[in-house]
Amino acid sequence: MSGVNKVIIVGRLGADPEVKAVGQGSTVTRLNIATSENWMGKDGQKQERTEWHRVVVWGKLAEICGKHLSKGRQVYVEGRLQTRSWEDQQGQKKYTTEIVANTVQFLGSAGGERSTENRSSGGDDFGYQDFGPEPSFNSSDDIPF
Repeated sequence: MSGVNKVIIVGRLGADPEVKAVGQGSTVTRLNIATSENWMGKDGQKQERTEWHRVVVWGKLAEICGKHLSKGRQVYVEGRLQTRSWEDQQGQKKYTTEIVANTVQFLGSAGGERSTENRSSGGDDFGYQDFGPEPSFNSSDDIPF
């Protein structure tokens, strides 16, 4: 039996893309994307929760993302979840789960302005939000970032 591993998020970049050349001329780009959920609490106060997503993009799409995306830009991402493991310098096994993207669509420009090609799409304009500080991620020499 096989399963389904599909993720779709719409959010904003918390930092400029990190682009690296790896292997035989291949490109990998890491995006840190924030999604936010709003609701009214039982006390009638507006509540908000922000989730940060690590997104990895490979190949030509990675090059395009590195060239055209920047902090604050809204994007639609489709891909699959993948968990990797590695050993840190102290020999401890570490894990990270990330979205490996196969589709990235640029929805708006930084600052919440909608690009011309999306104005007629009828989609929601979420506007720019400050999601707070971007989380720091530990990395190792075995990982491209």
